[in-house]
Amino acid sequence: MKILIIHGPNLNLLGRREADVYGTKTLDEINRLLKQLSKELKVELDIKQSNHEGEIVDLIQNSQQYSSLVINPAAYTHTSIAIRDAIAAVEIPTVEIHLSNIYKREEFRHTSLITPVAYGQISGFGPESYLLGLRAAVSIATHAKKSTS
Repeated sequence: MKILIIHGPNLNLLGRREADVYGTKTLDEINRLLKQLSKELKVELDIKQSNHEGEIVDLIQNSQQYSSLVINPAAYTHTSIAIRDAIAAVEIPTVEIHLSNIYKREEFRHTSLITPVAYGQISGFGPESYLLGLRAAVSIATHAKKSTS
């Protein structure tokens, strides 16, 4: 089983950016945690980060070889119809995650364009959101596999 992890814009600045909101772990540290968990879960991961909406759309459109997708669309959560439409088009089970609880933040962050096309959303648990998201993605993909067998 192969899972695609996509980190959206500005997440490459984790550890240096608004630690009171996003914590002090860097993206490399989060990726190491994800890789450790993937070994435990016996799944393969591809991890990508991009600040560019079109590149994220391309990653999603070219994701047919993956069983599931975990995405932190970051600021694109609230603005990107293109990312939303790409997720809807590929029909790969998708888990949307956020480090912060977007519903406790500024009002403009309360609306996710991604949630309606995602299997579910996990937010507010810091780096643990990624680990919960990976566990959810594996579970969803496993159940989808069993129901098609």
